[in-house]
Amino acid sequence: MAQDQRLERLRAVPLFAGLKDKELKDILGATRELDHPPGEILEEGSGGVGFHLILDGTATVLQGGQVRRTLGPGDYFGEISLIDGKPRSATIRADGTLRTLSLTAWTFQPLLEKHPALNHELLLGLCAHVREAEARAAG
Repeated sequence: MAQDQRLERLRAVPLFAGLKDKELKDILGATRELDHPPGEILEEGSGGVGFHLILDGTATVLQGGQVRRTLGPGDYFGEISLIDGKPRSATIRADGTLRTLSLTAWTFQPLLEKHPALNHELLLGLCAHVREAEARAAG
């Protein structure tokens, strides 16, 4: 995938939507495209290692063994563990081959120091995430 396309995919993520091009390009420079085979990518309760933006394919989100939803291109997971480093709140299972744009916590931390505005955008993005989860639970 071309850099411009990856940049636009990042810009569409609520966590990064309010960032300037320079900040987004720095984040993009810290990411890697990864191909995940079908099966479990992350296990609920395991340590968090990073953020994953789905470029191609689909994945199932499970909590307590129960299917919660399906993710596809443009969706993301791991954002909470990226920030707090705590265990994963859900299991993510690739339904087939899954391609992600991935960012590890140890490459993300220096970006927070370099771009203080990113902290504010992350708070706004997490608020949006919580509101979405509440709406799904109510719905």
